[in-house]
Amino acid sequence: MSGSRWIDLMVVVAYMAGMTYLGLRFARRQTSTEHYFVAKRSIPAWALGMSLFATIISSVTFIGYPGSAYAKDWSNLVPGFMLLVCLFVVGSVLIPFYREVVGISAYEYFGKRFGVPVRLYSSFAFSLGHFSKMGLIIYLVALVISGMTGWNLYWVMVSVGLVTIYYSVIGGLEAVIWADVIQGFVMFAGIFVCLGYLLFLAPGGPVAPILIAWNSGKFSLGSMSPDLSKPTILVLVLYGLFWYLQKYSADQTIVQRYLVARNHREAMRGVSLGAYLSFAVWTLFMLIGSLVWAYYKLTGEALPASVTKADAVFPHFLTTHIPVGLAGLFIASLLAAAMSTLASDLNCLAVVAVEDFYRRFRPDSTDQQRLRTGKLVVAVAGALAVGTGILLAQTGGGALSMWFAISSIVSGGLAGLFLLAFLSTRANRKGATAGIVASVASTAWGTLTLGSNRTLDLGALNFPYHELMIGVIGHVVLLVVGYLVSLVTARDTGEHDPALTIWGWLQRRKAPAATGNART
Repeated sequence: MSGSRWIDLMVVVAYMAGMTYLGLRFARRQTSTEHYFVAKRSIPAWALGMSLFATIISSVTFIGYPGSAYAKDWSNLVPGFMLLVCLFVVGSVLIPFYREVVGISAYEYFGKRFGVPVRLYSSFAFSLGHFSKMGLIIYLVALVISGMTGWNLYWVMVSVGLVTIYYSVIGGLEAVIWADVIQGFVMFAGIFVCLGYLLFLAPGGPVAPILIAWNSGKFSLGSMSPDLSKPTILVLVLYGLFWYLQKYSADQTIVQRYLVARNHREAMRGVSLGAYLSFAVWTLFMLIGSLVWAYYKLTGEALPASVTKADAVFPHFLTTHIPVGLAGLFIASLLAAAMSTLASDLNCLAVVAVEDFYRRFRPDSTDQQRLRTGKLVVAVAGALAVGTGILLAQTGGGALSMWFAISSIVSGGLAGLFLLAFLSTRANRKGATAGIVASVASTAWGTLTLGSNRTLDLGALNFPYHELMIGVIGHVVLLVVGYLVSLVTARDTGEHDPALTIWGWLQRRKAPAATGNART
């Protein structure tokens, strides 16, 4: 690293030190699981929104979205539109429903609806998906920082993991949320610095790169073909719809944010703010990718032979064109994106482990024992995530396609399970169990028989659709099979509470006396 790059290093060190201090700042308050897991349910709406935004935006966004726009167009922004579609249902129904039905874990709902085995399955599916995601995020952030600074890739992964684990373990969710707020502002600063340089660095000023990108189809949202074997708009819409339904109905990192707000209204405002900020940042990073493409097109500047992947072009541009100090700000914003997501995942994995597993098998445990167990889970899960990142460092493939494929495959049909539980008064635990088995079989079929490098070749019975459809089909299979089996099987005595479906809940909302004990 050149002497001038030490300024960038100092910016990064200052940021990391700030995150460490924040953990220490909130450490003394973590005296109970109520503090550690839900921050005493006292977070204001604006901080909740910033926390959700910082959690959703990760190093995948920083690298994958510009890389996707550079290589193709804006088609991978299409799933993000479905977040805005889902937002109406989330704000009007899911937030007040969850605040009344569950305590800390989102999967408590599935347990009340379908019994302990289904609750444990949904918890496991969440944990599996987020372990995969955490490893990918650590790998991506280390890949970029290593390329910009010359640091060893594996040491970067270990360093990022250690700092994140430290402030997450000692500071609890309160430290995670307020760190998210700071990290959100750092991210915006890095984004606007990059946009400014891209707009004014290319020949012709800010208009020229936008025009050449527009005329070259770089702002296209993709093909309108109904073909489900390619990443068409239809495939991306279906993927986005089920993905964000699953995120906002059955993902602990999101549902937990509903529970930490002071009341329903604050929770709704915070969730809406987080969604709007996330979509804005996705759009800005797509714009950055298009502008990077336009810059190299207008200047004729050649990329070095070492830059072989679209995901590596934007980091190379930053290394060679952004002034010293400001490059450090971008590295800090990249770290902010990665660490905010990782910290949230770690805290939520601890919630799931303690509330859905530990308390189940240790019902006589004290709150202090559960608190210590939660902290241990954060540390162990963080170490495993770093190990997963190291393994992923040995693989290739575009960051965004890797992210979407992993999330589709391991999402576990949870959107289908939620729809079955929430919409059907006939659904029972036999149907839910059958649906889960069918969904797992469907996902395994798609995963093992997909593409030219398939693990299992079934000839004409190989999975015929795009990889993003694996998760979509898994959700639909769970819903359909679960409902059909429920229709032909008897409901177990006492297993159904009408208030646990949307129909019973709406009736309950109309009766003021019935809501007297609900959290507002």
